Amino acid sequence: MIQRKEYLDKLLSWKDEQVIKVVTGIRRCGKSTLLLQYQQYLLQNGVHSGQIVSINFEELEYEHLLNYKALYQYIMEQLCPDKINYIFLDEIQRVEAFEKVVDSLYAKSNTDIYITGSNSYMLSGDLATLLTGRYVEISMLPLSFREYMELAELPAERAFAEYMRTGGFPDISVMDRTDEKINSYLEGIYNTVIVRDIEDRQYRKEMNSGKRKITDITLLKTIARFLASVVGSPVSIRSVANYLISSGRKVSTNTVSDYMEALQESFIFYPAERFDIIGKQLLKANRKWYMVDLGLRNHILPRKRYDLGFSIENIVFFELLRRDYQVTIGKYGNTEVDFVAQKNGILTYFQVTADMTAEEAFHREMHPLQEIRDNYEKIVLTLDYVTVGNYEGIQVINVLDWLLSG
Repeated sequence: MIQRKEYLDKLLSWKDEQVIKVVTGIRRCGKSTLLLQYQQYLLQNGVHSGQIVSINFEELEYEHLLNYKALYQYIMEQLCPDKINYIFLDEIQRVEAFEKVVDSLYAKSNTDIYITGSNSYMLSGDLATLLTGRYVEISMLPLSFREYMELAELPAERAFAEYMRTGGFPDISVMDRTDEKINSYLEGIYNTVIVRDIEDRQYRKEMNSGKRKITDITLLKTIARFLASVVGSPVSIRSVANYLISSGRKVSTNTVSDYMEALQESFIFYPAERFDIIGKQLLKANRKWYMVDLGLRNHILPRKRYDLGFSIENIVFFELLRRDYQVTIGKYGNTEVDFVAQKNGILTYFQVTADMTAEEAFHREMHPLQEIRDNYEKIVLTLDYVTVGNYEGIQVINVLDWLLSG
């Protein structure tokens, strides 16, 4: 079991602070394991087991606690009155009106609360209203390439090929990676996210607004396949609707918007806004969408749709998120930069390509960066080693070396 150090460090930085720690991310990305690792840390550093209350709502033995009143009573009975109590509530969104439990526990002076969820809608409803300014979100992703390589114990190039094929869900990295096992595992995750997690979201929306917007799972999967097939390309709600209409589906842009929002809130897809580098402002039209895991993408797409360049771009996007960058797509006049990564007010420009050895490809990737006249760092990430170097301030770095340097 690999230690998810970057996320563990984030939790530790908030230990005993009067703020609720909310860990979010797609199902099976490692949230439960992270909580267990954190509990092990506590036990090894002076915290008694009686101070820890840990409930995973995916486990049948806690089914009777899905009622918020029963849950609250159970937790109150476990608390040590004269010590700090560390409360871990895993997949809390399954509890109806869980916000009331969390809010009441937060009011206690001797509680430190950690919750996880597989749908970001939990942070846009009653929880956000009740706890504005009183929680911090830690967004969790599947394994990075560096973590995957450590678990898989393979040479870098072979590990990268496997990583692009099977993705970064922790369980896959340690299993016997036959196509049959991988497909079965990914099918289970995908169907659970599409059906259960989005159904949970719909239930909560129905409770808040009185109506349910996602009613056609086949349409939802069709939109997911389309977004997976155009990773790295600009997409609008209108373009998705036009694709569906051309395929014989009658659908409105409002419906498409609702379904795309559901896929985003379930952490299957992450959008990237476009950023005008000259005007220093976000552009409203044509975001790009990236899929949280290439294994899932490969699972739902026919093989003829694979694209090495866009697959690498997808990996780089999520690695930048792991490194706590705000990531947008750069527009500079008539040219485009793959990523503008911002942290602490400092920008870094990235181009991503599979190969730059051909003169035309070299010019295509370098030109947008050469056009930008500021002094921020400019980097091209490529799978080849031939073009690695520094070209008048523009660094060309092998993408495997960059991924392993984080």
